Amino acid sequence: MRILGNAGKNEDSQDAQLVVRAQVEALKARPQARVLIVGGGINGVGTFRDLALQGIDVALVERGDYCQGASGASSHMIHGGIRYLENGEFRLVKESVVERNGLLKIAPHYVKPLMTTIPIFSTFSGILSAPMRFLTHKQGKPQERGAFLIKIGLSLYDAFSRDGGTVPRHEFKGRKKALAELPQLPANLKYAATYYDASVHNPERLTLDVLQDGEKAGITSDGTHNARATNYVAMTAIKDDGVELTDQLTGETFTFNADVIINTTGAWVDMTNTAMGAGTRFMGGTKGSHIVLDHPELLAACKGREIFFEHTDGRIVLIYPMGDRVLVGTTDVNADMTKDAVCTEEEIDYFFDLVGHVFPNIAVSREEIVYSFAGVRPLPRHDETAPGFVSRDYRIERADRTIAGASVPVLSLVGGKWTTFRALSEHMSNDVLAILGASRKTSTAKLPIGGGVNFPATSAGIEAWIASHTSDSVDAARAGVLLTRYGTRAETVLAYLAEGEDTVFDSTAELSGREVEFMVEHEQIGHLIDVMIRRTSLAFRGLVTSELLAETAAALACPLGWNEAKVAEEIGHAITIPDRFHGVQVQSLIA
Repeated sequence: MRILGNAGKNEDSQDAQLVVRAQVEALKARPQARVLIVGGGINGVGTFRDLALQGIDVALVERGDYCQGASGASSHMIHGGIRYLENGEFRLVKESVVERNGLLKIAPHYVKPLMTTIPIFSTFSGILSAPMRFLTHKQGKPQERGAFLIKIGLSLYDAFSRDGGTVPRHEFKGRKKALAELPQLPANLKYAATYYDASVHNPERLTLDVLQDGEKAGITSDGTHNARATNYVAMTAIKDDGVELTDQLTGETFTFNADVIINTTGAWVDMTNTAMGAGTRFMGGTKGSHIVLDHPELLAACKGREIFFEHTDGRIVLIYPMGDRVLVGTTDVNADMTKDAVCTEEEIDYFFDLVGHVFPNIAVSREEIVYSFAGVRPLPRHDETAPGFVSRDYRIERADRTIAGASVPVLSLVGGKWTTFRALSEHMSNDVLAILGASRKTSTAKLPIGGGVNFPATSAGIEAWIASHTSDSVDAARAGVLLTRYGTRAETVLAYLAEGEDTVFDSTAELSGREVEFMVEHEQIGHLIDVMIRRTSLAFRGLVTSELLAETAAALACPLGWNEAKVAEEIGHAITIPDRFHGVQVQSLIA
């Protein structure tokens, strides 16, 4: 099942031998669906899952890899957004807190409670400026928020979490107790407020889980697949006979038709609408950058919690541990959509300054950065409103287009954030169901996601799971890696590994040849870099080496039909992407 073809001319495609992609062939074989979703970030994928669960024939295309855009460049937080209270966005905060609590239950393999501490340096600061920000939504002169304002905000935050709450309420500590807990905080600290939110350590893998749940839900009793999704396929134009789709790996084009089209392309919504012949001016995205540090002293100073605070310029920033690394972010500046979203040298200097603001005795340097990333938030057009005060809420815009002689509703998603993807997807699906004259069959509010099904609820339970899945061929460390990476879907991976000969890589004990084959068969690998960034956390943690790239490319070659020239191309591509977008130069294990 191989096809020879010339790739399209874009940053993600090269001339190569390619195996026929079953997902693309499925779209071409039946080039129509009730609903076509354009955009494979978390909101598009979440809507795909929700519609599939309602029995709707739905297709999804993503021009790059799943979760490659803003969804993969988030602050890795699942949070209510305490600072949105000052914008008067009470509906959004309440929904976000409810969804945060829900995700802790339905996606416990990836979404974890996150203790969060706010260092406070005054008592009443900001008490006069906050009402003006609330009324005008303009930032004005930066002024630090004092304990009084933060106490009010956290009390409201707790109130929103009463129904179905799964996290402890906030608490305040004075200077002495706060410094006893976190001795690296500044000596001029007055208080520390601690509350709980949540984090998602593997947003890319959670997106895949949601996608696979949708694909599974779309399989009918007679074996028909009514939920079809493929990455590396772009919506490129409207033709006389339908929507033009272009395979980004081969350059091949074909047309597709649907009764409803959903545009969930994030910050690129306006560009996607332009490609459909009806330009819009909905979006005004802002860029957010982050750095990841290998810094044991900073990691220890955090004591397992996020440090969340307002910097001197009024921006809300964060420092928190993710495994054995520390994530520092984020910036919030107007984005230039004509340029790559990358973390700049100026932003790195800003991050170092903010670390020094909170932990003045801890030095950080560029040598400790193992990864950086940036994304464009899909925010609404905001004109003179300061970026930090632009609403994080969402809305759905409808415009009917004539496609292939029929009037087709096009729904464009403006805004949205990670935390509320499930509720947003339900909202979008309800709008689609109303258009189609269909009714909702099931709610996703309490439906476990992917590997969250029967995931162990305690550390002891996790240890027991690992022990029960350890064998002569899979040691405890490897079983633990698989559980972290896949949740309880690791059982399916382990069964796959047991069906053939497998060898753990020499360059890392976290990956094996047969697991890479599993990813090809079940997770739509288009490029070598997909494995490094979005199927594993190896790139995020700064663990990609030239030897790892060579071993992984060799494992991909056979199932993907790559010849020697293609393998070399993919290795080159996987070296270029970290350098261009993530400030990382791939090194060799061999000194």
